[in-house]
Amino acid sequence: MTTLVCTSASNAATPTTQTLSFASYTSYPSFSSYVKARRPVLLRTARSLTANPSDAEDLLQTALTKTYVAWERIEDHRALDGYVRRALLNTRTSQWRKRKVDEFVCDELPEPEGTPVGDPADQQVLHDAMWRAIMKLPARQRAMVVLRYYEDLSEVQTAEVLGVSVGTVKSAVSRALGKLREDPELVLAR
Repeated sequence: MTTLVCTSASNAATPTTQTLSFASYTSYPSFSSYVKARRPVLLRTARSLTANPSDAEDLLQTALTKTYVAWERIEDHRALDGYVRRALLNTRTSQWRKRKVDEFVCDELPEPEGTPVGDPADQQVLHDAMWRAIMKLPARQRAMVVLRYYEDLSEVQTAEVLGVSVGTVKSAVSRALGKLREDPELVLAR
């Protein structure tokens, strides 16, 4: 979110925003006592929504202002925390949607070109060594490694295909990868 700090020396003397203090909540004493009692808890919620403590205080102040405006319409004062938290979340979402994103035109793309492609013969040697190492695994571990990494199935999908539990897939794949890391042919190929 972009914020205007100061436009000229004459504007610097008069602030553009006013912060409501606890004293300005005097028309509703129940609101004032609610804010005094619940402010630390609500501030923790606001801090979980923002990265900066100052932004969290501003966010809480805005949410409390919205709550103050709606104070007479709120029927169940036991649900005030929920109302204020919803106001915090909605305000933060609005701020996030309104944030300014600067884009700059440049001659070169900032992304890296990608991984350099090595010699195809070396890639084939590594591929063959990997398959030889996989073929050394027990049949069940081999099936799980192939389904997980070559067929790109999730652990749950692999478990369903093989009719085993997800925990079995996790432990068997972990043991299989340990064996592959220790395979002498693959250690040399790295």
